Amino acid sequence: MKKGRGIQRHESLAPLSRHHHHALFLCLNLKRVNTEKARYSIQQVAEDVKRFWEEGGQEHFREEEEVLLPAYSQYASLEHAEIAEMLLEHVEIRGLMHRLIEKINHDELSTCVEDMRELGEKLEAHVRKEERVIFPLIEKALPDDVLKELEPYFHE
Repeated sequence: MKKGRGIQRHESLAPLSRHHHHALFLCLNLKRVNTEKARYSIQQVAEDVKRFWEEGGQEHFREEEEVLLPAYSQYASLEHAEIAEMLLEHVEIRGLMHRLIEKINHDELSTCVEDMRELGEKLEAHVRKEERVIFPLIEKALPDDVLKELEPYFHE
């Protein structure tokens, strides 16, 4: 386990956790968009959403679904409500991302604010669940050597 501030995370899962950190920063900006607390314009947040999704967000979901959970299933049951919720949230977040990016691509920023806030709320809750519930389940179930074998498959 890597020790430091915050949640302790196995070093092999650190790239996923660092990506979660970037997601939480995006969530903060999404939830604040077009309010007095906003630090960035709708256009800037829209650009951040696209960059986040296209340069790692989609891949992050695939890594969890195609690498992490199949490895976990070899050592523990997938019969956890949180695992099912995680996968359903992936589908929901993908849908929100696609809807939002479609609006951004068609220069419909004036109609994006509520979608941005909804995405911010859902993505934040999802990341926190993965960090506080899912990853600890996985770290407990998978032997250290297996976690180390997975490390090359996780990108930031």
